Amino acid sequence: MSMDRRRFLTASALAAPALTVAAAGPAATEPTTQGHGGGVTPAADLLAADDWSKFRGHKIGVLTNPTGVLRDQTHIVDSMVAAGVTPTAVFGPEHGFRGTAQAGGSEGDYLDPRTQVPVYDAYGATATKLAGLFTKSAIDTLVFDIADVGSRFYTYIWSMYTAMHASVLTGTAVVVLDRSNPVGGKPAGPMLDPAFSSGVGRKPIVQQHGMTVGELARLFDAEFLTADAGGRLESLEVVRLRGWRRDELFSETGLQWVLPSPNMPTPHTALAYPGTCLFEGTVLSEGRGTTRPFEIIGAPGIDWHWAEALNAARLPGVRFREHYFAPTFSKWVNETCGGVQVHITDERRFDAIRTAVTMIVTAKQAHPDVFGWRPDNYIDKLSGSDRLRLMVDAGAGVDEVIGAWRGELTAFAKLRERYLIYR
Repeated sequence: MSMDRRRFLTASALAAPALTVAAAGPAATEPTTQGHGGGVTPAADLLAADDWSKFRGHKIGVLTNPTGVLRDQTHIVDSMVAAGVTPTAVFGPEHGFRGTAQAGGSEGDYLDPRTQVPVYDAYGATATKLAGLFTKSAIDTLVFDIADVGSRFYTYIWSMYTAMHASVLTGTAVVVLDRSNPVGGKPAGPMLDPAFSSGVGRKPIVQQHGMTVGELARLFDAEFLTADAGGRLESLEVVRLRGWRRDELFSETGLQWVLPSPNMPTPHTALAYPGTCLFEGTVLSEGRGTTRPFEIIGAPGIDWHWAEALNAARLPGVRFREHYFAPTFSKWVNETCGGVQVHITDERRFDAIRTAVTMIVTAKQAHPDVFGWRPDNYIDKLSGSDRLRLMVDAGAGVDEVIGAWRGELTAFAKLRERYLIYR
């Protein structure tokens, strides 16, 4: 009999470890201590090098997951406890604090067996519920450290937003430990229409925002919180990472990849995800239940004609290989699917959103009897409006679809300028 997630976490025989927040406003600071290696150094490493002294004397809550690690792969919560700066509480997003849950799941509330720190489930929590947990745990500072993948529909940035909202309600200070954007700093794609707000896109930002979580926190605080929470944060501080350039992709950072979620196994998955996640809104499998989700796409009845049409489009930085697979979970479980594997051949030239729109348009053309949208029109939540769906159904071409959001993308690029930290 398989052990459920909470029983696994609470019964785990993990070994016990050896045993002032900025003023109001979106500050961005960099500690004076050196990091633990060359290349890009995440903010967490800079604070750990000083034994987390920044948080001594504070009751901190930490919103994090398995990506909240140092360069030596020690988790920040374990490092804090070992340094004698034990968090009052930990808050787990989608997939959980220790990362045992699949998509759309979480770990619930439990006592972390390694650190004995209470863990609270923040996934899907409203700001009011989260504010209650902040009050219950008596924290005065919330620390956020999660590696994002740069896409509007990845839920961690919205967990951060909800936590920021709750922090306004409780007067809690927020400190964001910044990490690089693994897909670079260039924005792309359509803006979210607020009428299509959901858990995979709460506020009007573009599909591939090209910002770090610290930069997003600054934007969220200034642009959205007052309308939702009645005011801005009393204190927001972004602790800068060191050595990252806006045009730098993950493969150039010198860091080791830690899965941000169970279906994000490699940096190439992250590069494809801002586009190919749109297939979650179709009847085609987006590759969940395979070893390369978001890079393997298909459905029963699709054959080599799709790969041929895609390669004929001569998209930059990518080739498509005819591929057959049988997912072990999610869509089309144990059924043989035909489709493609996305092979990124040039990371810098690859355009995830243009690639995905081309894949959608050609799939509909090559296999009109197979291609279709999910009946709940989930594609509208992912793309941020009903425009993509309606244009594709009307027979629009790739250039026409992408051209439709050029103006809003330009407007977002201008808006975000005032909140950027890195150049």
